[in-house]
Amino acid sequence: MNDNTLSSFLESYAGSGTARLHMPAHKGKPVIGCEEYDITEIKGADYLYEGKGLIGESEKRMASLYGTGRTVYSTEGSSICIKAMLGIIRTVSGRLRVLAGRNCHKAFIDGCALLDGEVTWVYPEKRARSVCSSFITPADIEIKLSEEDFDCVYITSPDYLGFMADIKGISAVCRRHGVPLLVDNAHGAYLRFTEPDRHPITLGADMCCDSAHKTLPCLTGTAMLHFSDSCPDTFQEDAKRIMSIFGSTSPSYLMLMSLDRCSLMLADGSLRKRIKETVRRVSLCRERINACGFSTVGDEPMKITVDASASGMTGDALADKLREHGIEPEYSDPLYTVLMPSAMTGEDDFSLIERAFSEIKADKGQVPELPSPKPCEKILSIREAMFAPCEEVPSDKASGRICARTITGCQPAVPIAVSGEMIDTDTIRLLKAYKIKSVFVTVKGENL
Repeated sequence: MNDNTLSSFLESYAGSGTARLHMPAHKGKPVIGCEEYDITEIKGADYLYEGKGLIGESEKRMASLYGTGRTVYSTEGSSICIKAMLGIIRTVSGRLRVLAGRNCHKAFIDGCALLDGEVTWVYPEKRARSVCSSFITPADIEIKLSEEDFDCVYITSPDYLGFMADIKGISAVCRRHGVPLLVDNAHGAYLRFTEPDRHPITLGADMCCDSAHKTLPCLTGTAMLHFSDSCPDTFQEDAKRIMSIFGSTSPSYLMLMSLDRCSLMLADGSLRKRIKETVRRVSLCRERINACGFSTVGDEPMKITVDASASGMTGDALADKLREHGIEPEYSDPLYTVLMPSAMTGEDDFSLIERAFSEIKADKGQVPELPSPKPCEKILSIREAMFAPCEEVPSDKASGRICARTITGCQPAVPIAVSGEMIDTDTIRLLKAYKIKSVFVTVKGENL
């Protein structure tokens, strides 16, 4: 291993016998087994929100691997990266008017609340069957940008179910209108290393976030914020300061070490080779699942999403059957079951998946269709509603009330109703379908 890396520094410090009269309080003594590498920002270890030493060098290595103008690390997931992207636009533009896909993560809603952002949702002509997806096209963006003035466009791709937007086409539209394109690429950190390269920065996005822990061998909570080399210098220059507004002053060095190790594995080619092999194996696995009479959907190359409803069963029921075969899915809902292999998934696991689907018998029952997400009446701004006095009410009693706290399922944290919107009967049908029994609404009669 290179001696001038963050990983080598942590290994050296762990073996130095230095008396740790600094935080954290475990002093490097084993409690769960990783404490010797868990330090604070001591001399020589660099500072995350300055990044001029070992952390900065690791970030530069990662930027070179991704072909970006700049890449910075996060130890608080893509959530802080999303807020930072919005904060950068707010700082540079002096306001925050966003054109966004509805299938965004809750972190986007929270960021808009904190920054007093105004959001216009894109509802494409082709409606998705799930709140997790939104089939936005370049034409949809063209129409909206021709009608109104926005500070940025925000897209989620790949989405939670593995559907990918036409980032190249959308970025071309954004460039014609002089509007930055921001992409939540939390599920696609590996896309830079597929053939062809499908990473958002390569395809023309100005900024994007990657959740390293979702598809790369990194610890939970690790993420990266990428900047195109063609985006304004002010975006890159303000990145660390804006991130520090939302982030903890005690970043995890275990996570930073994980990101650093990942950069070294990508640099030596070993991880890139495994990613390409896994993409090929996932494709074969999909073929074999389909041959068993099931139907896979989505075009993300390292995700397996099964449309269980096409086989007459719910995604939740299929997930339970997979658990009986020793498989824990990433996600399930009334329609879909999602499996997330990675470059660390072995042949035994793929064989287990294929054997399970060959043995599972579809129920061939009827699965009720969910109402497609559609525009709701906006009564208050996201910020006004999120910080307004509120009360919890049963979902079936919420019709005609104003959503206070954005309503999502546990995962994937995609909104069914957004703060400030009027809850209607279609919203309630979706809440019931996703088994959400109560919601927070603004208190009647309050001066909002």
